[in-house]
Amino acid sequence: MTLAIVIIVLLGYLLICTEHITRINKATVAMFCGVVVWVLFMCYGPQYIMSLHKADFQEFIGGALAYSVNDINLYISEHLFARHMFQLCSIVMYLLSTMAIVELLQNNGCFDFIKDWCWVRNRWRISLSLALFSFILSANLDNLTSSVVMLMLLKQLVINPHQRMLLGTIVVIATNCGGCFTVIGDVTSLMIWTRGAVTPTNYSSALILPAVVAVVIPSLLICRKLPERVDLKRPGFIFRGDDSALPVWQRLMMLLVGIGGLWFVPTFHRLTMLPSFLGALCVLGVLWVVNEIVNRKSILSDQPMTMSSSRSLQYEVLQMIMFFIGIGLSVDALIEVGAMQHVADWCDNHIHNIYLMSLFLGLVSSVMDNIALVLSGISIYPVLPDSAALSDYLTSFTQNGQYWHLIALSGCVGGCLLPIGNTAGYALMKSEDVTIWWYFRHVTLKVLIGWLASLGVYFLIDYFLR
Repeated sequence: MTLAIVIIVLLGYLLICTEHITRINKATVAMFCGVVVWVLFMCYGPQYIMSLHKADFQEFIGGALAYSVNDINLYISEHLFARHMFQLCSIVMYLLSTMAIVELLQNNGCFDFIKDWCWVRNRWRISLSLALFSFILSANLDNLTSSVVMLMLLKQLVINPHQRMLLGTIVVIATNCGGCFTVIGDVTSLMIWTRGAVTPTNYSSALILPAVVAVVIPSLLICRKLPERVDLKRPGFIFRGDDSALPVWQRLMMLLVGIGGLWFVPTFHRLTMLPSFLGALCVLGVLWVVNEIVNRKSILSDQPMTMSSSRSLQYEVLQMIMFFIGIGLSVDALIEVGAMQHVADWCDNHIHNIYLMSLFLGLVSSVMDNIALVLSGISIYPVLPDSAALSDYLTSFTQNGQYWHLIALSGCVGGCLLPIGNTAGYALMKSEDVTIWWYFRHVTLKVLIGWLASLGVYFLIDYFLR
């Protein structure tokens, strides 16, 4: 049965890789695979429980020698499945909270500051400005949300479709790299943090410089393909007496409460040891109160101001959440049947090099969604306790070890080699009709150069300074 479960997951990964060909939504495939493998695991539960979890199960039934199938099923649902679902649902609640925060900020025009700053024709300034703001936004929000927001702003700025496609690739690269250097900026880094593999300060300090290198090099190379003056749309004019928009100081205050509050989430987790999504919900609650106060006149008026919500943003984030749940369930099932342990043993015996592992993971991430690959990479190895008796290789798998940094960096940056390797790339394909072949000809080599340079920077920092 283990072989059947592995084959089902691999077939699901294959369908996820070929979504652009089969036109079958990858979220649907992931959810179906996740449900099927857990049903199979439940059907053949006794053989897995007695071989892999016998001691824990004996404690669950009070040391009794006789047990029933119902005891096995109850143990699986209450101990194994519930533990995995708690981790997944914690991430989902965090994503829903950040999505609500972004919608509140967008409805109040808080992102107009970015649009006003980027309204320049000089190709270097607009390229670096888009990269900078995308990088900063994704470091605080998840990279899909940040990329959708920035792509919508880009569509309001640039009139030329080809130029918009090139600038959109800069947004995709910057959001992925910005998301990978903070524990709250990407689903994969958030998962690494919640599993106790890294601490926020150490993680960000180790990856900020490689992430910057991975953004700057391809952005500068892509910028050279743009004309000296970018074709921008004419800015709109606000007529005198228009009170539909908040004053600048109010929008700035809401932006600081929303974005700045998310930086408090790691501190909230460290102080209370409660799940990170509770900190995000706290930020959402405070921001919502501020929103009610600053919009009180509009809310209580006879003709309240209508807020425009981005349905595309909601749809994309909900799809990513369903995909994440399905992939998480599939990977957790592989852990419980012992398949991930076999993969770890094979990597230890035949590769035995974390840099080669990260290179392989990054290359595969270019054709498969990087969320699936990084979640698989996280699950292969447990977080080892720090000990002086460990070898240099095994030390990489302790808390704040190099392995966790490298798979996060390579998964996010390597996923940008092709647009199908990351959720932000899919958003670009839908927004600007970017094809895989066009992206490969214009962007892939530039991302590869930036990725290899970032790995070199990480190696030098790790070798000389740590």
